[in-house]
Amino acid sequence: MSTQTPAAEIAALSESFDVALAQLTTARQSDPRAPIADVLESARALMAVPGGLDALYARVPAIESAAVFANSDWAQPAILQPALAERSLRQGEANITLIEALSEIRLLAVAMGDYFHPGVSAERARNFLTQVMALNLDLLSGQMNEADRERPDTLGEIVLTLYRYLLDRLGYESILDSLVDEIQRLLVQRPIQTDSIKRMIGQIARCLFDPSIDTVGMDKAARLVRGLFGPSPGCREDPGIEVYAERLLALDEDGLTAEASSFASVMHETGLVSPYHPVLLRYLRGQHDRLIPVALGLSMTGRDSLECYRQLVHALIDEAVFSETSQAVYGLTMLLERGSLFSPPMAAGLWRQIKLPLCAQAANTLSAVFSSAQPPRVFLLAGVLSLIGQPLGVGQGNNPTCQSVIGISMWAHNDADYLLQLVTWAARDDEIIMRFEGQQISSKGLEAGLAKQAPMDVDPVSLILVPHLDRIYAEMGRLCGTRDDDLHRWINPEMYGWWVGHGFRVVANHQTGAIEGHEDFLRDFYARYHPYYNGHLPVIHPQPAGIAVTDNTARLVGRHAITITRVALDHDGEIRVYFFNPNNDSRQDWGQGIHCAIHGHGERHGEASLPIVEFASRLFVFHFDPLELGDRDAAPDAEVTQAVELARHSWAPKA
Repeated sequence: MSTQTPAAEIAALSESFDVALAQLTTARQSDPRAPIADVLESARALMAVPGGLDALYARVPAIESAAVFANSDWAQPAILQPALAERSLRQGEANITLIEALSEIRLLAVAMGDYFHPGVSAERARNFLTQVMALNLDLLSGQMNEADRERPDTLGEIVLTLYRYLLDRLGYESILDSLVDEIQRLLVQRPIQTDSIKRMIGQIARCLFDPSIDTVGMDKAARLVRGLFGPSPGCREDPGIEVYAERLLALDEDGLTAEASSFASVMHETGLVSPYHPVLLRYLRGQHDRLIPVALGLSMTGRDSLECYRQLVHALIDEAVFSETSQAVYGLTMLLERGSLFSPPMAAGLWRQIKLPLCAQAANTLSAVFSSAQPPRVFLLAGVLSLIGQPLGVGQGNNPTCQSVIGISMWAHNDADYLLQLVTWAARDDEIIMRFEGQQISSKGLEAGLAKQAPMDVDPVSLILVPHLDRIYAEMGRLCGTRDDDLHRWINPEMYGWWVGHGFRVVANHQTGAIEGHEDFLRDFYARYHPYYNGHLPVIHPQPAGIAVTDNTARLVGRHAITITRVALDHDGEIRVYFFNPNNDSRQDWGQGIHCAIHGHGERHGEASLPIVEFASRLFVFHFDPLELGDRDAAPDAEVTQAVELARHSWAPKA
């Protein structure tokens, strides 16, 4: 790690870049095709540090003078295509990505009027950058997909930083319509972490209220902004928390009912909770308790849950629901709607969670990530409500901890009282304890697993739990020693729970990694999961599985853990696999026309789905009940062959 001050580091890296440019200029005098590798490496170093993009922006004239773009398409910026630029940045080899990034910094300078280029106008440069940003709106939410995360030399982070830089300079107004569509796509999945989405809506609001920006026809954008900043008659003009609290004092029963109904309607429409919503709920507590079900928009199931556990629900509102934890309102609502409290240990577990003392490590970590606006225990309790209410809303963000996160999701879905126990151990004792084949494992003192640093861009429960789970998962792998099959065969049932099938199939040879018996592997999958060939047995408990993730050119990115939640007919009569992908955004393009759907095919919030043959083409590992055999010989030959061919021409060329 550098010991220089940020200014000194920028100065040193800038000087190195200037030297590389000067050397290139000299070399080009004798060799017009002299390589630019040193310039690109110096540029990469600058792009990777705060302030580095500003330094490169200031050097756009020098970059052009050194003919960095000569002998390439980038020498003629007018012919550049946004779709090709997107691929260069997200999928290109390192030098391609870096020269594309330099080109976009150059075009930004042209668009802003800070540099004149004879080959492209300011208007054309701006339009080009606008289209490129619209093609990469997933980056504007602050998330990277698997392909981005796997790139070497922090290229994924560099591209993400570049897009934020472009956005800061060009403004949201240029891509407002596309941005609204992107936000709505993210909201369909009902993520637990919504801060980045709320920040984007805040930027949209600034655009809408900027008189210099033409926002005629921006009805979808205005509806999003109203839903977050003015969802009810009493706060329509976003008066501020204190003013709204004073207004509530003057409302009669009818006025409060109107407020409660408005908040509930907007929350259920989008999954977002306005910071004004907790103000209303806290005001209703103790004075107008009968309106709480209205403010939460509860169905009969939710109302029954509330009535049976009224004291607990009121305590959860008192202890966890604040403007700083507003999303907990939706979590509490969905917890009640799922009937989670009717499981006998849940009420006791939540009472314990309310009063749980936190160890110093957990308290400090929570405060560092979520601020000190509320005590750390408040953020953790709010996170518990969100997670139990939305088991498919948890995500790992940009961290290599998918094994831990699918465990958290499965426990929230299927064994929530056990999840509460794990949270208690981790938050109170800074330790969790599990067993592996009769041997007790404590997370204390274990070395880090896949996550060498504790993840910070996650929800409160994951923030506390994942470091422990990651270490224990790695320790279980160590305890397996040398065995004759993929270690997940033994780890997953011990780690996650009894409901994980003890039958196990992996398509790769354990020792060589070669793909073997692919058709047999797929026939076994169809026999265990396809309702036509397994006796119409549903997936009763979510099952962990491993997929080979590919990018939109069908190139292998890596292996990834998911859970299969359902296999069922969609509205069009097609058998689809519904699954949970813990990466905060399940809509992904895996190439070959395979696009993971997140809505439109019967998906529940947080699920992705694919036709079974397309899912099978990326399947690597699955669990099953060895006593439920199914009819593997009945698996359709055409679909098995199609899945094998899709795999062979993407991630499994030796299949």
